[in-house]
Amino acid sequence: MKQIQQYLTEVVYGSIDGSISTFAVVAGAAGANLNSSIVIILGVANLIADGFSMSIGSYLSSKSEKLQYEKFKQQEYWEIENLRESEVQEVRDIFQEKGFKGTLLESVVSKITENRDEWVDIMMKHELNMIKEQRNSVAIGLATFISFLIAGAVPLLIYIYDFFLPGQVNLFFYSSLLTGVSFIAIGLLKGIVTQSNKLRRIVETLSLGTIAATLAYFTGELLDQWIG
Repeated sequence: MKQIQQYLTEVVYGSIDGSISTFAVVAGAAGANLNSSIVIILGVANLIADGFSMSIGSYLSSKSEKLQYEKFKQQEYWEIENLRESEVQEVRDIFQEKGFKGTLLESVVSKITENRDEWVDIMMKHELNMIKEQRNSVAIGLATFISFLIAGAVPLLIYIYDFFLPGQVNLFFYSSLLTGVSFIAIGLLKGIVTQSNKLRRIVETLSLGTIAATLAYFTGELLDQWIG
């Protein structure tokens, strides 16, 4: 459970992107009066392509962050070896700003600078404001991809159902309803993850989805009139 919680941020943003982008495809297709099979084809293609693209972006971003961290870490080791006095002064300045003075300050500086690894960790955190990414980059990409697929599939569910069991229902209405429920759940989860106002996050997610869908719907309608 704890391992899953580490990737909730990717789950939230993967879900938001998946829901909004797929619902925009559905809305555009509805505006153009396309049939269920075409909506499914466009929606699934969007799910796979955009979901993969987003997951690769998350993976590469995580890898890049780790490489950058290691690069600066090695730089700090070099500076400790070759510019020791200035690095000692930097440690002194850091803890002086935190309120340490006199003998206590010098004791802290002496203690830290006697251990190179601890010294470098202090410089990474307090001078460069960098914290090592402990999470697995592949897991970050997978969490993004899977959440994108699951949340992004919601707007298509009624169309898939209608494809196998055709009926006289307003497909776009029910797709909008299901997606709205999904947006509410995602907004609530976002509020929990970011520890912010849950109602505000729900309204924010619903608003973004509605704007994207509205733009896509009328774009599809206009293109259908001009081209069709």
